[in-house]
Amino acid sequence: MMDDLDWKVLALLQENGRTTYTELARQVHLSVPAVTERVRRLEETGVIEGYTARVNPAAAGYPISALIGITVPQSAKAKFLKLLGTIAEVLECHHVTGADSYVIRLVATSVADLERLIQRINLYGETRTSIVMSTPLVARALAKPQVSTAGSRGKA
Repeated sequence: MMDDLDWKVLALLQENGRTTYTELARQVHLSVPAVTERVRRLEETGVIEGYTARVNPAAAGYPISALIGITVPQSAKAKFLKLLGTIAEVLECHHVTGADSYVIRLVATSVADLERLIQRINLYGETRTSIVMSTPLVARALAKPQVSTAGSRGKA
């Protein structure tokens, strides 16, 4: 189980993954060895999966972002996922419920480039593409789950 200090450490690391152990220790009022041990434990248990830089796709040469839903026959799913692994512009792929088998987030250098990418993906099923116009709510840090007292399970 994670305690409030673990969540505070996670919040700080999600805000700035380059924060030093010394700075983390200062902000959560623990010793450097205690913070180092907490971070190590969070890494070992898989809570912290890694550290990355947030990159602005448009500033890096990819002004087009899109979400693509696709329905893929069961027999073609393994080949489809293998193809996606070879396409650098594919940033995420989610296996989902509903009409689509997968929802893919990708970037492109132009509309013509997006069309080329869709043609490659379209070999595996019918696609539905949405071009991202703007992102009013960017990916945010994972927060501690709020425990709901209403509707408690198992109580009559």
